[in-house]
Amino acid sequence: MVASLMPKTPTGSGSSTRQQDLLTVYEALLACSERMLKSAREADWEALIDLQSSYLAQVEALRCFDDEPMPLGQEVNDRKAELLKQLLESDQEIRQRLMDRRRELTQMISGSRQQLALSRTYSFYQETSEVIEAAQRFTST
Repeated sequence: MVASLMPKTPTGSGSSTRQQDLLTVYEALLACSERMLKSAREADWEALIDLQSSYLAQVEALRCFDDEPMPLGQEVNDRKAELLKQLLESDQEIRQRLMDRRRELTQMISGSRQQLALSRTYSFYQETSEVIEAAQRFTST
């Protein structure tokens, strides 16, 4: 999959082809980001994690374009800016949902720890407690 996203060596109308390849990679990255956002909205954390490797592979494909900078036409530059804006918006919402999930998990862990501590405390007293008669308690020896 990554190989299909890698930039091609310029041939003939290379600049135009490379520009289109660049936009293709950005569009694939956005599509993956949108799938990740959908998973985050549905709280499907496993799917989100699975998509992350595909997302990172596409980011790596973009890095190949950075090796050889190329001038972009206005139309390509505008499309790239639009795609980047959508990527950033998607990324921001994914991050927010992940932070919310982290808070939720932290609260669950904290609650579990408190429950475990209470359980240990009460089980200790249940094992060692004896009923003490009031008369025994207040009589002097």
